[in-house]
Amino acid sequence: MFGGKFGMGELIIVLIIALVIFGPRKLPELGKALGKGLKEFRVATKEIQESVEEVDNEVRNATDGKEETDSTKS
Repeated sequence: MFGGKFGMGELIIVLIIALVIFGPRKLPELGKALGKGLKEFRVATKEIQESVEEVDNEVRNATDGKEETDSTKS
C-alpha cells in the first residue's frame, strides 16, 4: 500500500481530492508554492552535502598528513 510508487489511478484520486478541498482557483497557487518549496529544499540539501564533503576532504587530508609523519618517525 505504501510502497512509494504512485500509479496513474492514485494520482488522479489525489488530484480530485485536492480539487474538491481547495477549489480550482486555489490549486494553481498551491502548486506554485509547492514548487518553490521543493526548489529551496533541493538547494539547501545541495549546500549541506557540499559542506559535508568539504569537511570530509579536510579530515582526510589532515589524516593523510598525520600518517606520513607517523611512518617517518618509525
